[in-house]
Amino acid sequence: MMSNFYLFYVHDPMCSWCYAFSRSWTALQKNLPGHIEVVYLLGGLAPDTTEPMPVVMQKTIQQAWQRIEQTVPDVNFNWEFWPRNTPVRSTYPACRAVLAARKQCADCDQQMVQAIQMAYYQQAKNPSLPETLLECANEIGLDVKIFAQDLKSAAIAQALQQEIQQARNMNVNSYPSLRLMHDNAVMPIRIDYRNHQTMLDEINHIVEKTQRP
Repeated sequence: MMSNFYLFYVHDPMCSWCYAFSRSWTALQKNLPGHIEVVYLLGGLAPDTTEPMPVVMQKTIQQAWQRIEQTVPDVNFNWEFWPRNTPVRSTYPACRAVLAARKQCADCDQQMVQAIQMAYYQQAKNPSLPETLLECANEIGLDVKIFAQDLKSAAIAQALQQEIQQARNMNVNSYPSLRLMHDNAVMPIRIDYRNHQTMLDEINHIVEKTQRP
């Protein structure tokens, strides 16, 4: 009998490269062998702050957007985000929103990620702000009152810190990241934004090698 493998996907809902990875990641999941269980982990890209994002950081992120549009097919950004908003370098609120959504239903966390990415990258809204996250919760059909309470709760804040620590324990320092775990061994899988097959081949190779007598 094939023993279980766990594929950890370490991400952040406001990470532009995670957004760029969405299509390839979806295709990979659809083609994974049944004995590989997917586990989502929030990496927590940027801690809480209300300070406006420094201009240098804004330019760095804008350059990342440009690189993504040039290198990943069919990924585009709404550049109106920059003139319309006062950007804040804080992704922890969006991460907590994902956990608050997960608390209401098993797959609501992924619906929340998609809602945050749509609000941020297509509708030029600011997911660092609670009002944007509440809008996202409403859009995906959550109980917004409970969501608002959970978003500010100590339990959700602690859960995020635990996920961040777990990601660090896997030596994850960039997002998105994939880690394949089997019998406490953790193996990095190289991210491919354009072709899921290269990742699937690497995973299958590791599984086959592990199962050899």
